Amino acid sequence: MSVIDWSVMLGTITFIVVYGWWKTRGDQDLQGYLRGNNELKWYTIGLSIMATQASAITFLSTPGQAYNDGMRFVQFYFGMPLAMIVICVFIVPIFYKLKVYTAYEYLESRFDLKVRLLGAFLFLLQRGLAAGITIYAPAIILSSILGWSLYATNLVIGTVVILYTVSGGTKAVSQTQKQQMIVIFIGMLIAAGIVIWKLPKGVSLDSASALAGTLGRMNIVDFSFDWNNRYTFWSGMTGGFFLMLSYFGTDQSQVQRYLSGRSITESRLGLLFNGMVKIPMQFIILFIGLLVFVFYLFVQPPIFFNTPALAKAKANPQYTKQINQLEKRYTLAFATQKNAAQALVDARKKNDNALIKAAEVKLKSAFANVQKLRANAKVLVKKAYPKAETKDSDYVFITFIMNMLPIGLIGLLLAVILSAAMSSTASELNALGTTTVVDFYRRVFKKEASDRHFVLASKAFTVFWGLVALGFATFASLLDNLIQAVNILGSIFYGTVLGIFLTAFFLKWIRSHAVFAAALIGQGVVIGLFFATKLGYLWFNLIGCALVMAIAIALNPILGGRRGENPV
Repeated sequence: MSVIDWSVMLGTITFIVVYGWWKTRGDQDLQGYLRGNNELKWYTIGLSIMATQASAITFLSTPGQAYNDGMRFVQFYFGMPLAMIVICVFIVPIFYKLKVYTAYEYLESRFDLKVRLLGAFLFLLQRGLAAGITIYAPAIILSSILGWSLYATNLVIGTVVILYTVSGGTKAVSQTQKQQMIVIFIGMLIAAGIVIWKLPKGVSLDSASALAGTLGRMNIVDFSFDWNNRYTFWSGMTGGFFLMLSYFGTDQSQVQRYLSGRSITESRLGLLFNGMVKIPMQFIILFIGLLVFVFYLFVQPPIFFNTPALAKAKANPQYTKQINQLEKRYTLAFATQKNAAQALVDARKKNDNALIKAAEVKLKSAFANVQKLRANAKVLVKKAYPKAETKDSDYVFITFIMNMLPIGLIGLLLAVILSAAMSSTASELNALGTTTVVDFYRRVFKKEASDRHFVLASKAFTVFWGLVALGFATFASLLDNLIQAVNILGSIFYGTVLGIFLTAFFLKWIRSHAVFAAALIGQGVVIGLFFATKLGYLWFNLIGCALVMAIAIALNPILGGRRGENPV
């Protein structure tokens, strides 16, 4: 990477961090540290919410997801706008009325302490692990660029994010995220323009879409009903709706963003802004991945996108000859695929259906041969270098950035990815520290102390959760596609938490013992289904939520418990 790229990347990141520090400098009390003194406007809230969700994983894994699996992942977000409306109407007013620091404080007023602690614990468990994945994602980039150990890179990034989060609290996180999202939007548009510009002469967007469609990548909407299919219209509108409802309505990393608003109206506008913009944003990122896919039909990519692992595999003398021979076969197969892709483009220009169908058959056959050779390469790399991460989809977009972008823009795109990593991880660690202090430390262990004491405790617990996230980041390479891993992890727990909250909001006669037992049973069933079935993970959100509510209704006459004030 050139000096110019390093300057652009470091300069952009430094400016954002310094700006956030300058805007929030000075001592803060607990209200200021955890809720930013309720000074945020709707557009800052909206951008902060988006930045929290749009981690570096979004910009690393989503294009790779489209490269391998097409556009169907966009259906994951179809339930979001409806979820935003429900949250604005029913949930935001409750949290504002109670003036809570965390969403889980409401559960104690509605039920009792053990239900509050269970909800907070489930959040801490899944979000603490997910934070590790968001640290790991950008570590892939820098470890590849700098030649550092992946573990050492995790440590460096994690340490920087921990220090940055601890210093400023909620307001610093939100103010900084506003600048980060502006950089992200600019970088995303530049990336789209560069990919289009890099397409071969004569390959229009229409031709690119046709090529991608021929190879099964233009699968935007799927109305088939298959419980084992992760991404369909129905899983997005149901499972996706419940996931988004739980994530934005009960996950402290998001709740803390809009609880910092000036008013209910500002918070609602921020949420609705996110609901309107998120689907187009994800569509564009996926389409960028689709265009990269088409680009690599004409420009030969490496046989294995994790090029550092490929180089180490080649260094093993026992497998060097085999890998080199496989790469020669791959070069020949790629030439055949390239000619077939060009033939389909030419046939479409002639508008000859017979030629088009024949070209499509040849392209599919050539593509299948290339994919077979890539699969063989993964097997060889794993044999030659057993520590290799053979799931290389997360390396697709970064390979394109490093090899195809001009000097200066490489640094900007890396700044985009690192900005996303900083913003998302900062929100998560900020929320984890807040929840630990408010729902456990202050409520159970240290009920009376000064604001300064609790601010320091929040900072200490933020550091603790940063270390937990770093520990989990060590194991992130064992996971599937990273963006799927985060959403799978959330889906396992979010349904249960949402079931607790919906029971609290709408089943006013349900008491604490019943909902507590129902949550434990429901969570156990969901975990069992995850390990025992191939059910699409989005359905876990609906199943977990429905189980908690149904079991709570069944157990309420038997177990009863405290009903609470029920301030709905």
